[in-house]
Amino acid sequence: MAHVFEVFWIFLRLGLTSFGGPVAHFGYFRTEFVTRRAWLTDADYADIMALCQFLPGPTSSQVGIAIGTQRAGHAGGIAAFVGFTAPSAALMLALALGIAQIDLGAWSGVLHGLKLAALAVVAQAVWAMAQTLTPDRPRRVVALLAATAMLLVPSSITQLGVLLIAVLWGAGKVSAGDGIAVAPASGQPRTALAFLAVFAALLVILPAVARFDPALALIDKFYRTGSLVFGGGHVVLPLLQAELVATGWIGADTFLAGYGAAQAVPGPLFTFAAFAGAAQTVAPHGVAGGLIALLAVYIPAILLVFGTLPLWQRWKTLPRLRAGLDGANAAVVGLLLAALYDPVFTSAVTGPRDLALALAALALLTLARTPPWLVVGMLGLAGWLLSPWL
Repeated sequence: MAHVFEVFWIFLRLGLTSFGGPVAHFGYFRTEFVTRRAWLTDADYADIMALCQFLPGPTSSQVGIAIGTQRAGHAGGIAAFVGFTAPSAALMLALALGIAQIDLGAWSGVLHGLKLAALAVVAQAVWAMAQTLTPDRPRRVVALLAATAMLLVPSSITQLGVLLIAVLWGAGKVSAGDGIAVAPASGQPRTALAFLAVFAALLVILPAVARFDPALALIDKFYRTGSLVFGGGHVVLPLLQAELVATGWIGADTFLAGYGAAQAVPGPLFTFAAFAGAAQTVAPHGVAGGLIALLAVYIPAILLVFGTLPLWQRWKTLPRLRAGLDGANAAVVGLLLAALYDPVFTSAVTGPRDLALALAALALLTLARTPPWLVVGMLGLAGWLLSPWL
């Protein structure tokens, strides 16, 4: 139980300070669990990232759930989910209920500083992971090709295709008899398959029963969205717009206000579901609607991680698949490198002053070993103080 509380408090702090979107979250997670606490090696962390890149749903949240599960079982996975999503979910619920009206224009300087901090965190993570996961020329080439593909054709399909090709390339480099040292397998396959069965059953049953009750219809919309979306929060928001605005469940202006606020709060973008469920005009709405929508959009992610992580732990002991994962890990570095440029760099750096602040933040992280949460606070303050000139 002590490990469960430990996981919760760590992820609660990350949920309060992890600005910058999914790519930045990967950097914060690596700093916390690879560098600071040594719960994972870079290879273990990249394996989890590769698995979650293949799954539909909120990728960074699924990485967090997987880390919590490995640390403290299913309860740890739930603790990671609750801790990481609670701060932004509470803010989004408050906005929907009118308790907190966020004037994004008044906070533009702070938000800009937070973007620069996220840029430094991601740059540090990409560099450190590249040192470990691309130690030779072939894997560096794989990383550069993956980055090039994502920059030329940015889409979730390209992402999945790049990872699959990298797995096949890596697997083709070893013979079936080659042995590769890996961590012992863990988890119960039957329990894992039960979680996957529940995931599939809900995907079939909810549309059939949605017409009987408005609450079931709400659950169906958000569960289906969380089950079928690839590409993370930036993709789920327009999908929910089609589900909710087009059907008249929520006004276009209200939706766009929540959309803008979701980009500004720390933690996962998927917590926009709490805003949408609370702000909709069809009952249930308010706090009940927000919590129902939030849980419905995240339950698929939790079921998929619980269902695939034990199987993944077993399958990756196979020599060919282990070698394939080495290729996928190199591709993950390339995908992060592409994301470091677009959207992280392109949205944060608009001139020499921005670049100087980002480099200063990177120096604090790498040379002074300053905690990321402190760097985030310092850049937010700098953005506020320099806002007239940024």
